[in-house]
Amino acid sequence: MTNAVAVTLLTGFLGAGKTTLLNHFLRHHADASVAILENEFGAANIDGALLEGGEGISVVELSNGCVCCSVRGEFRAALSDLLARRAAGELRFERLIVETTGLADPAPIIQTFFVEEELRDALRLDAVITLVDGEHIGRQLDEHPVAAAQIGFADRILLTKTDRVDGATREAAIARVHGINPRAQILDIVQGECPAECWLDLDAFSLSDELALSSGLRIVRAGRQGFEAFRPLSARPRSWQDAISAQLFEGGELDLKQIGAFMEQCIELHGNDMLRYKGVLAIAGEPRRLIVQGVHRVAGFDYGSPWEDTPPQSRLVIIGRYLPVEALREGFARTQA
Repeated sequence: MTNAVAVTLLTGFLGAGKTTLLNHFLRHHADASVAILENEFGAANIDGALLEGGEGISVVELSNGCVCCSVRGEFRAALSDLLARRAAGELRFERLIVETTGLADPAPIIQTFFVEEELRDALRLDAVITLVDGEHIGRQLDEHPVAAAQIGFADRILLTKTDRVDGATREAAIARVHGINPRAQILDIVQGECPAECWLDLDAFSLSDELALSSGLRIVRAGRQGFEAFRPLSARPRSWQDAISAQLFEGGELDLKQIGAFMEQCIELHGNDMLRYKGVLAIAGEPRRLIVQGVHRVAGFDYGSPWEDTPPQSRLVIIGRYLPVEALREGFARTQA
């Protein structure tokens, strides 16, 4: 896996600014060895035409709509073709950025990197980056469930177009996005100007010991090579009943068989509605952390670093839709050792 190509999945609803972000990246990182794989909706590759390619930049476009099974089939073929051309020396790239259609559910694309055996060793999914239109996200969430799914899958959220709205609208957009996915850090960007280190090489899909619920907002402004400010979001009640939400389950040391049965049952009964989940679990009699991470029905488990002097504590975050939260909390409580 050390030689695997890092893959960043760039998603977000129509008009959120994905192409603007990519063009800024290409202009300011012309020496980057990067391939861009586009999956745009419709018969004409309009977004592909807007991209400004440069030396070392390879643009491959798809135009197969947003039907999940069809997208996944063509997407897999496109990945295989890119890797074959790279192996033959026709293309040189060490990074792959996948831009999805604004109408796409990220789930089947994410799963491709885990269930397709021939791709697992060659490609490493680094992170899901979701762009959110701060001007229109309220209406988009009300009318298009896929907009919430895109936010729910995100490892980092880039909030755009807030320079076009007043403070109240901006705060409402932040609160609603944060309510759907409190785990993802929110970055406020202007005109696609976002330092590459803010959305690349996040290593979000590694089975690491870190599990944090972000409660803050970082501001990225034009002309600044870094973060201008950090301001925690104040706690506030949710005013919307978004179908997708994040649930945190906490406990002490767990019984290995019980937590295994609990996770198996969750995936069996609710896997289709569990968008992302990640946990750092303390297992009774085991000195190491048990790391769990999954997307829908695809899950990974591995032991991490030892607890040593840190008091063992179990934390599991599930981002999903229409989940029986109280029943899940009761089930999780029964796994305590």
